[in-house]
Amino acid sequence: MEPHLTAMAVLPMGAALWNGLAALARWILANSWWLALLTAAALIGWEHLQRRLSAEALSRRTYLQLEPTLAFEPDAEQIWRQGMQLVRAAGSGPWWTPRRARSVRLRLRANGKRPLVYRIEAPATAHALLKQTPYGARVEVKQAAPVADKQRAHVVRAVLTLHGEPGSRLREVPLDPDPLQPLIDAVADLNAELGDVAEVCVDLSPAPRWHLAVRRMQAMQRARDQARREAQREARWLTREPADSLPAAMGKLLDPSEWRGNSRGQMVMSPQPRRVERETVLGKLTHTPGLVRVQILVRCTSDAAGRAEARLARIGAAMDVYAGPSRLATLGWSAGPWRFGPDRRPWRRRFDEQWATAVMRPSRGGWAHIDELAGLLKPPTATARLPLLKTEMPTYALGKNLLPQGWYRGADGRERLVATHEDDTLFEIQSGKAGWGKTMRAQVHAVASAHNGRGLAFVDPHGDSFTDVARYLAHEDIIDRVALFDLTVREDGDMLSCWNLLDMTAGQPPHEVTTATVEAFAGVLGWGDVTAPRALTILTKAVEALVAVNSQAVVAQVPDRQATIFQARALLTDPTFRHLALAGLDAEARKWWQATFPDIPRDALLTVLNPLERLAASPVTRAFLGCPVSGYDIRSAMDQGQVLWVCPPGTGPTDRLLISLIVHDFLRAGLSRRDLPEAKRRPFRFYLDELISLDGSSTVLAEITEQLRKFGCRLYGMTQLMHRLNPATRSALLQNASCLSTTAGSLEAIAQITDQWPGTVTPRDVAELDRFRHYASFTIAGKRVGPLPIRGPELAEVFGDLARPGQVAALRKAAHANAAALPLAERRAMALAQEEAVRSFLTTRTAPTDPDNTGEQYA
Repeated sequence: MEPHLTAMAVLPMGAALWNGLAALARWILANSWWLALLTAAALIGWEHLQRRLSAEALSRRTYLQLEPTLAFEPDAEQIWRQGMQLVRAAGSGPWWTPRRARSVRLRLRANGKRPLVYRIEAPATAHALLKQTPYGARVEVKQAAPVADKQRAHVVRAVLTLHGEPGSRLREVPLDPDPLQPLIDAVADLNAELGDVAEVCVDLSPAPRWHLAVRRMQAMQRARDQARREAQREARWLTREPADSLPAAMGKLLDPSEWRGNSRGQMVMSPQPRRVERETVLGKLTHTPGLVRVQILVRCTSDAAGRAEARLARIGAAMDVYAGPSRLATLGWSAGPWRFGPDRRPWRRRFDEQWATAVMRPSRGGWAHIDELAGLLKPPTATARLPLLKTEMPTYALGKNLLPQGWYRGADGRERLVATHEDDTLFEIQSGKAGWGKTMRAQVHAVASAHNGRGLAFVDPHGDSFTDVARYLAHEDIIDRVALFDLTVREDGDMLSCWNLLDMTAGQPPHEVTTATVEAFAGVLGWGDVTAPRALTILTKAVEALVAVNSQAVVAQVPDRQATIFQARALLTDPTFRHLALAGLDAEARKWWQATFPDIPRDALLTVLNPLERLAASPVTRAFLGCPVSGYDIRSAMDQGQVLWVCPPGTGPTDRLLISLIVHDFLRAGLSRRDLPEAKRRPFRFYLDELISLDGSSTVLAEITEQLRKFGCRLYGMTQLMHRLNPATRSALLQNASCLSTTAGSLEAIAQITDQWPGTVTPRDVAELDRFRHYASFTIAGKRVGPLPIRGPELAEVFGDLARPGQVAALRKAAHANAAALPLAERRAMALAQEEAVRSFLTTRTAPTDPDNTGEQYA
């Protein structure tokens, strides 16, 4: 076909097409009203379908609560993996789930009962994915129920949006200190009794590709337009003639010829728009991985007026930690005293729908990268300073089986006396310099335990503590349980009790008494199978023989003729006394005395006799240990819930020997409770001051903490220098401590305690503490709380209303009576005469028939 014929054929076709389009336009205009209705109906139907599908999808949710350990410290890689896991979880719903319903919610909630609860709410199909987190074993993931709150009188709402250029980023917040710290501080003083609740919900949704493409084109176009406007502005400045002075400029304004411009001006080439760099303009929008849509909703409620509004303002300020090129700002505007936004109608309905369902309707600035939100993608870490709430650690109240621990200043600036439960407080260790409040805190502890009806023994080498606590113990329900064993007496008329280490009137097995006595001496003197085997054997056989004598005296109903530890000297050095004592032993027990003892050199006996001579050199110690029938019986005190106050004479070498005997008896008595059913083992608490003087080379303190818990025994120890304790003792105390505290001191001493709180409190923090200030950690319901800065309690401050100074004399009288105390002169005379009393009993006793016993063989 010829070319001109083809062109003639195309013209009618173009005219026909144009006429068809014109006819269609006229038809649309003529029927626009019902087309508009049909379009509107389709849009409404589509929106309704989207709502129904979104509601159905969002109703199928799983709720998980993340509980970190005290050592939780994630790194950036773990947080990135968690963020990507959340993004995948958000898009894991059914295929028909609308885009707006493909979301995952991070809910940070505080209600005054816990500092900050971290929850994840996601599609139910993502449960298995989210159950395992990249944080490993340091975060426990628990199944939770949906949050159900009662209606409160005052509710305020806010939506936080990202303000800034589309590609600009939030500030990169370091992980140490915890980025959540400002938020934790903002909700630290919530009051559960006033109905305070604060919640921040961070909703995340995968970035739609088509939406992201549009945002990128818009950002690039906006950058190009900006470059052109800047180029035009520069061109105008280049063609403008500078004015030499203000009069010249005014003259140009008044001259009409100047208004038409100066055609004689120099020609200037217009500058070209600067080049737009794609990555610079798009910023975080450049890379799709990790890019999410985000909406942040905040709601605060309270039953008290003004508290919710103040809380919302503090949360808004806390989010300023993310302010950088982009920032989180509250959606809405103000007009004078009125604020228009999500908290007012008609916007409130939209907020409430988003809050209840987690449907995604982010603002135009709702785009972020998971790196920017790293601080919100994890629960609080070990670097966070969590406030102590009333529900986490109770406030002390008399008669509630609580032990006061110290005054803690809360986030609201008020102090309260925090306490631990009696049954939770098993072993407590205090360290720190002298005069900084260790003993006073222990005294408060002990008085509270006594008023709780519990038994205890307070060992105070200084001897002043009973005077301090007497007025607070002088109550009718406590007086009958108090017994005082004061070895600091000096005058003949002072009252003194007694304790026969070998007393058999309680009916305990002889071998247990022998073992406890020998181990007590060996522990404090450092005897062992390698260092002093002969001394151990000699003492064991001597104690064994005297215990047998005492068993016979008890059977003969003459307990006042029992031997004491001091009769071991006569047994080893006096052949006549030894002949009388051994006459009552069985053949097996006499065999060692017949075959081995005669071959022992006399100077070998000095190793055993020396400590006995040192004990006998003190009139008070001789009187206390040298009487036949004990007034001191720690096992009986345990079973009856008595309150014992033991005041040793000092902390010298001989005094340490006596104290060691007492502490070893604690262990023996505690282990002897195995003959009681567990339900009948009344809790009993030992308070031991100056642990260094009690420890030595013995491991008795370690054994108390390791073995006596199951027998109802507790320990409260105090020392100035932890590193001077026996390594075995120190390790056992730190391992089993329910409560651990320290005052100021040397860095070396403090480090022994602060090493148990890694990443929280440093030795320098503690070294600068003022007097009566402590750092302490506690165990509450099986969980560690702290370390916390506390102020040590004082007796008058805590128990001022319980003071009965007029009843102190009656208390002392009862305490001496309960301890079977007698004047010192009478006790001393009884102790000096006891050897003759025992000799008299042995002489008049009927000896067993033994034809081979001649008597000379024991010489």
